[in-house]
Amino acid sequence: MTQDTARRTDTPPARVGIITVSDRASTGDYEDRGGPAIRSYLDRVVTSDWTSEARLVPDEQRQVEEAIRSLAAGGCCLILTTGGTGPAVRDVTPEATEAVCSKLLPGFGEEMRRASLLAVPTAILSRQTAGVCDGALVINLPGQPKAIAECLDAVFAAVPYCVDLIGGPYLTTDVEHVDAFRPASAIRPPDDTPRTPVTHSAKSAP
Repeated sequence: MTQDTARRTDTPPARVGIITVSDRASTGDYEDRGGPAIRSYLDRVVTSDWTSEARLVPDEQRQVEEAIRSLAAGGCCLILTTGGTGPAVRDVTPEATEAVCSKLLPGFGEEMRRASLLAVPTAILSRQTAGVCDGALVINLPGQPKAIAECLDAVFAAVPYCVDLIGGPYLTTDVEHVDAFRPASAIRPPDDTPRTPVTHSAKSAP
């Protein structure tokens, strides 16, 4: 478990699911760098109260689907996956995401690929997508920490309002990193309560 910071409010913290999809990392043969990179990014960007639950699963579509469904059913408003988005035979994260989502949001994948193409031409090989599963926004991210940050920078301004629209908690961001966009009618007054530690948990697939 790790300790991160969150804001103390009268409402429960937003729950964020983080799923690392990797055969090698799930067996301990490879260090999971994607999950920690996502948490580090959220620590820098999200200023509202949040807590996370991490899952580590192999590149098996059924297990990826189960992890997404479980985190969504457990109250996560945002689920970020890392890994398994390429064209290799065992890259099945987009298929799993599409299978469990009632609505797909292809604009997320389009914008992440556009941003990644500025850094590397092989970004066109990525099949990452996004969608809504049981009240949670699910976004596929690449496996490399640098690419994770690039992709989140490209789309995170739209994440808080999307979470609003699907019935989730009100997320706020540090405008020096990401200036979240909402229409004027959806903006709430700022909350200046102090930040306090919360616990983030991690689980591996059996």
